[in-house]
Amino acid sequence: MSEKKYRVIQWATGVVGSAALKHFIQNPVIDLVGVLVFNPEKVGRDAGDLVGLPKTGVFATDDQEAIIAMDADCVLFSPLNMADTTLDLVCRLLASGKNVVSPAGPFLPNKWFPDIAAQIEAACATGGTSFHGCGIHPGFSGDILPLTLVRLCDRIDCIEITEIIDKVRNPMVYTEVMGFGLDPEELLANPRRSPNTYRYFYASMDMIAKGLGKEIDEVTVKFEVSRALKDITHGFGEVKAGTVGGQHYEWTAWVDGEPLIVYHFYWQLGADLDPLWEVGEDCYRVRIKGDPGLEVKLMGLEGGDGRRPFLGLPWTGLVGATAVQAVCEARPGVVSHIDLGVVRPHGMVRRS
Repeated sequence: MSEKKYRVIQWATGVVGSAALKHFIQNPVIDLVGVLVFNPEKVGRDAGDLVGLPKTGVFATDDQEAIIAMDADCVLFSPLNMADTTLDLVCRLLASGKNVVSPAGPFLPNKWFPDIAAQIEAACATGGTSFHGCGIHPGFSGDILPLTLVRLCDRIDCIEITEIIDKVRNPMVYTEVMGFGLDPEELLANPRRSPNTYRYFYASMDMIAKGLGKEIDEVTVKFEVSRALKDITHGFGEVKAGTVGGQHYEWTAWVDGEPLIVYHFYWQLGADLDPLWEVGEDCYRVRIKGDPGLEVKLMGLEGGDGRRPFLGLPWTGLVGATAVQAVCEARPGVVSHIDLGVVRPHGMVRRS
């Protein structure tokens, strides 16, 4: 990889985007040239002020057309979610000659979204650019991490990847959106994550299967909830006793008639729940059943209070930010973790 500096734009500055923005400002091989914001109070502010760093001389704007017209090597595209309008923006950025790394997806290659893939490939061809959808999950914890760990095994029977979050200790803005506080039967009948949500994670599942020389036959879905035993207060509100206080999603990829890859998501509001799933500290956990079996937990270091923070959102920004150099030097088109190979990000060894 060359030692050139990469001109980078940060698109959106929520928790994910702010983690990436902080990295770009401090990384000596990155030249931050633009910041797109949606909050009117951030418009005109120096990028450094947005993340508690010294001033950079780069000022935030909400002018999307100005950002698209800007000269840059790459855009870290991290809006709250990916919709048709934002997909159009991604394609315009790519066609304008800017590579795009996006924690918002789409996560490609993915057989479920051929039309989206075709649009992005066409935009890449026009701009001579690359697109990389990335994140912590879908992404790092659900594909590269387990696919790396399998090299420590002789035989693989089943790989389980689990996301564990206590949403009281680690409040998240979408807790209410996900149906916490609803009547359990109502949420079971109408999950906020549709039964087809696994398709957005399918690129990660498929990467593991193909990496092991296999093809996924089907994916089955299971959903269960737990009830709050008392009123529970969290960072963005309160759920009443008897309503949904915990959720467990389970997606299983079947290969040759057996479960090969299982994704678990345990989201709980504290411990006053029935049932209480005894799943341990907040983390991403990989369990490989086989010979020999193994378990790895990905979690934050203990803080001064002895607790480990859940870093899923900052990690989502950083796993994208640290891929920018590799994506800029990749072949045009959609590039996955496999295409990028072992990513070797420069500019990270520096004084704090």
